[in-house]
Amino acid sequence: MIQIETIFDILWKGFIIGVIVSAPLGPVGVLCIQRTLNKGRWYGFVTGIGASLSDIAYALLTGYGMSFVFDYVNKNIFYLQLFGSILLLAFGIYTFRSNPVQSIRPVSTNKGSYFHNFITAFAVTLSNPLIIFLFVGLFARFAFVSEGVLVFEAVTGYLAIALGALAWWFGITFFVNKVRTQFNLRGIWMLNRIIGSIVIVVSVMGLVFTLMGESLY
Repeated sequence: MIQIETIFDILWKGFIIGVIVSAPLGPVGVLCIQRTLNKGRWYGFVTGIGASLSDIAYALLTGYGMSFVFDYVNKNIFYLQLFGSILLLAFGIYTFRSNPVQSIRPVSTNKGSYFHNFITAFAVTLSNPLIIFLFVGLFARFAFVSEGVLVFEAVTGYLAIALGALAWWFGITFFVNKVRTQFNLRGIWMLNRIIGSIVIVVSVMGLVFTLMGESLY
């Protein structure tokens, strides 16, 4: 029988992974904000849905690949979690130092259909396979892939990742839409710095706890 504690553990880990992968304001994040400001909240949210679907595709690919090396993962869990924390730290520093404003593109006067906004965001996100390395680091850091996982647990985990990603896009489009009259280029830059700082703090805590031989998550 599947224990409630196990399901809850899978849910919150998957949710956090989904948020972390979606949060940094790269090209798709800036595109989502642009469309929210210029076309409306739901155009921005549909853009986020397209990005989320692409992220889930890469998450499934990563999890499927790691499932073939369970013995290696179990024997080297310390080093993998150390690698995951370092990779997450590097990702946070990169996010903090990057300037998402450079990703801003000229705004089209044509809103286009929801499907067009969805598919373009999906394509932009899918064109960045390097996200697999981020998933490897996160899966290792959170011990998300393990041997003997039931199909129901695996499906729950990936659905939780999707839920985390969608929650982020829903929240960010809601926020941007509410402050649209005050939101400017500096606002995008500051938001990205805040996100980067949070990722850095979480990764440093994970790194310290890993070196101490304790579990943070």
